[in-house]
Amino acid sequence: MNTDYIITSTRKRDTIDGQVLKQWLLETLDPAFAASVREGDMIVAGENFGCGSAMEVAVTVILAAGIKAVIAQSYSRTFYRNAINNGLIPVQCDTSRFEEGDLLAVQLDGAALSVANYTKELTLSGRPISGVMLDILEHGGLVPYIREHRRLMPREQ
Repeated sequence: MNTDYIITSTRKRDTIDGQVLKQWLLETLDPAFAASVREGDMIVAGENFGCGSAMEVAVTVILAAGIKAVIAQSYSRTFYRNAINNGLIPVQCDTSRFEEGDLLAVQLDGAALSVANYTKELTLSGRPISGVMLDILEHGGLVPYIREHRRLMPREQ
């Protein structure tokens, strides 16, 4: 999924405010999608989620819509880091058995990530998030992390 599908470049011409742009989340793929999103929903995707433009606004719009986690088979490197830096949980695992409407829960326990699919009664392990990336995510993003620590610090073992 290309970032220009998450939020089309024509919408970013006037503003990059996520609260304004969230009404057009994924509009190119499904014009009704943004209106259907509820707080706590998750996006489930395939490979290379967030490829294309490295604009951080794609993550901002997802978060503004109330989505706290994206579950994908893989991510573009820049989207993954933008997600961590903004407090969006990027879960990387096999999504082939998920379907729209499945009831899901993401568990971040230290570095370990898992996804419970209650609809299908299965739990999958996600790729762990560790080190400073985990610290940044646990603080809600890079800005809150820097506000507290005043610098990037390695996680104590």
